[in-house]
Amino acid sequence: MKQISLAITGFELVTKRKPEFLDVMNLVIPWSQLVALITPHAPAGKTGRPPFAIVVMLRIHLLQRLFGHSDSAMEEALHDIPL
Repeated sequence: MKQISLAITGFELVTKRKPEFLDVMNLVIPWSQLVALITPHAPAGKTGRPPFAIVVMLRIHLLQRLFGHSDSAMEEALHDIPL
């Protein structure tokens, strides 16, 4: 009996599909319009650590919602896979 490894079960396709998914996401989502809506409500970052760019946080938030990750799972995903 030969044991199946995770390398041949289809899990390896997940990382290959993410760049394609991100390309489609860039075509479908009006980033500039969403950033313009969020900008007046974003923190100015006058004290403390400077905030991340609004578009970066928006992309992370949408990826988190689309893939169903918790905050800690999304953090792990961002460390594991360079998007």
